[in-house]
Parts: sequence; structure tokens; C-alpha cells
Amino acid sequence: MIDSIDLYRIFHLVAKHKNISKAAKELFMTQSAVSQSIHKLEQELKTQLFHRTAKGVTLTSDGETLLHYVVSALNTLEVAEEKLSASKDLVSGQLRIGVGDTISRYFLLPYVEQFFASYPGIKLRILNGTTSEICQFIKDGQADIGICNLPLADTKFKVMPIMEIEDIFVCGKKYKEQLNEPLSLEEILNYPLIFLERNSNSRQYIDHFFKSRDLTPSPEIELGSHDLVLEFAKINIGIACVTKQFALNYIDQGLVTEIEVTESIPKRHVGLIYSKYAPLTHASRTFINQFNLPL
Repeated sequence: MIDSIDLYRIFHLVAKHKNISKAAKELFMTQSAVSQSIHKLEQELKTQLFHRTAKGVTLTSDGETLLHYVVSALNTLEVAEEKLSASKDLVSGQLRIGVGDTISRYFLLPYVEQFFASYPGIKLRILNGTTSEICQFIKDGQADIGICNLPLADTKFKVMPIMEIEDIFVCGKKYKEQLNEPLSLEEILNYPLIFLERNSNSRQYIDHFFKSRDLTPSPEIELGSHDLVLEFAKINIGIACVTKQFALNYIDQGLVTEIEVTESIPKRHVGLIYSKYAPLTHASRTFINQFNLPL
């Protein structure tokens, strides 16, 4: 049995930064002391936790397994400390949310505003990323909850749909004048396409849908921002695939027009996720309660 939780805290920070010197800086320790602590932990556990490289360190398979439980344990301790130091009225504490730009702008902001109007003493931390990055934030203990595009296959998370969304195709005035009839999926592929970048969950969902129809889209432009996709469609660069609920501003103003298609893309959801293995903080639970979701 390890005689000090400090070794696990050091291990967690080295895993988080993938770099001993960065972890040492955050811990106000020397690199040598951090290295010795990791060595001691590996000796106690009789296994190698990191692969050492010229650029830093990466977790071994055993290290990945240990990190999963260390994050859960440290979160449990954090919850305990929070419950001892903060009142039930949430006069202090923190809320850490992993979320993407588009969902933040078009969905999350009113809920954040409502929460912090009621609990101004809570500190907010927003970590921006794709769905896969948000999942990693939670696994690494950097975020308490995530709000992201579904579906999500990772069984380590509790997943709760909170908003139904629909993927559509839109275009600017130039293409609108050319389109007099609904387009088939095959016909859409004949136009210049503007999609989100490949590592986004939304893009992967669209690619999977086309693949299920034995079709492969080859977009001319791939962008990291949903709003940029709309902007490029607005100036007639091509046909864009966007989320309808997050494009209503552009559609209502006539900046882009929804294209009729012969086969609609199945609807999906934005969802709230958190780890099944780490207890939620009081602040996180209170925030989730705004959505009337079962915990």
C-alpha cells in the first residue's frame, strides 16, 4: 500500500502534462524530485507507468489503467473537501465544463447565465474542444461534465441527451437560383462541398451516414468552426452541411437557404456527459438539475 497520496497526485500531473518538467513547475518541485517520486511509485506497484522519450513521457498500458482510478480517487477527495468547506448554498466551489464553441454560443450560455445569477460564488472554467477532446478532459480530471455532440460510444460515460438537432444542407443566393428541385444525396456530391473538419463528431456522423448509402463525400473545404462553414456558404463558395438549430440566424435573415433533399439525415442529439466512475461535485449536480435530467 502506498503510504502517501502525494505520489498519486504527482503521477496525475505528470500524466496530465506528459512532461516531468511542466509537472515539477506546477508542483513547485525539482524535476529530480518528481522523477524520484514516479520511480518510487513504479517500484511500489512493481510496474512501469511511463514510457520516457526525448519529448516527454507517455503512459504505458498499466499507467492508463492507474490514471483512470487515480482521477476517480482525486475527484472523490475533491468532492469531500468541497463538502467540508462549502455550504449547501454553493457560496464557493468550482464548475468545470468541457464544451465546443458552437454549442456554447447557441445552447449553453443561457444555462450558465442562470446558474451564475443564483450562485455567483462558484468559479467557472470552460475547456473548449471537440467531443473526443471533451471526453479526454473528463478522463484526465480537468472537467467535471461535458456538453457535446452525440452519439458517443465510450461506455465509461453517463450520457444524457438534452437537445435534438438536425443536419441539413444550405447554400447562398448563387446556388439557390440554380436549384429548382430537391437534390438526391448523389446529386449533392456533384457540388463543391463545405464541411466541418474530420475530427469533429458532427463530421464523423455525416461521413457515416453517407457511407451507409455507399457514398463518399469529398469536400473542397473543411473548417473547424460551424459559423465559418455558414460564412463560406453565404458567399457562394459551395453547399454546406450544418446543424439546423445552430444556423437559424443565417436562415431567418436569408443569408443562406436550406436545400431540399430527397432523403433527410437522421436526427441526433446534443448531450450532457460525465464519468461513471467519478462522483459529481455539488456544483455540477446543481448545474445538471437545470436540465431536469436523472442523475
